[in-house]
Amino acid sequence: MNLFYVPGLPDCIELPEEEAKHCIQVLRVQSGDTIQLTDGQGNFYHAVIIQAHPKHCRFEVIATIPTPLPWNYRLQVDMAPTKNMERTEWFVEKATEIGINTIRFIQCQHSERKEIKTARLEKVAIAAMKQTLKASFPSIREIQPFQLSIQQPFDGQQLIAHCHADINRVELSRIYRKGGNAHVLIGPEGDFSREEIDAALDAGWQSISLGPCRLRTETAALAACQTIHVINSL
Repeated sequence: MNLFYVPGLPDCIELPEEEAKHCIQVLRVQSGDTIQLTDGQGNFYHAVIIQAHPKHCRFEVIATIPTPLPWNYRLQVDMAPTKNMERTEWFVEKATEIGINTIRFIQCQHSERKEIKTARLEKVAIAAMKQTLKASFPSIREIQPFQLSIQQPFDGQQLIAHCHADINRVELSRIYRKGGNAHVLIGPEGDFSREEIDAALDAGWQSISLGPCRLRTETAALAACQTIHVINSL
């Protein structure tokens, strides 16, 4: 099944130009054919093409199918963006496939990248949503200083993952409470500084490990997502 993303549904009646071009010129969809749409906000739509044009493809919605997320807890990961943006894009893609509510990027003392383009990352998330036939994609938020991130209110466990062996850490699989909301911080390639970890602990965050192996930033972030989903599936 081919899925098309149309922001503004159900009020919108025309495919975005890029989606229209793929629908008409690549898939050869014609007037009268049925297509599947999503608004990216948790709804699927069945629609019929009423004007097959590669720039102005109009449709009529014939059915709306609310599709809630297949998990009932909230999962947010705040991650320092990697120097190589392809690795950050990989995380956004895979986290969207596995399932995540919010991705935020943070600037830390050891960060090698201080700017990101969220519009590009949102496109990556939308593509992953469509490829895996989901009805929603995660909220992707602008980069902010680490100190702001640890002060954000969150109704659930707040967990900071790091590699400092001299600071007591508990493995995520042991400390996470099944069914609960989780907000996880993942540091840059050089890890969080000692000052940052101390500040997070003072703000009420819990110190965690993701296992005995040292992981790259994007791998650690994805491992945290998968661990939480696996625990909830048991």
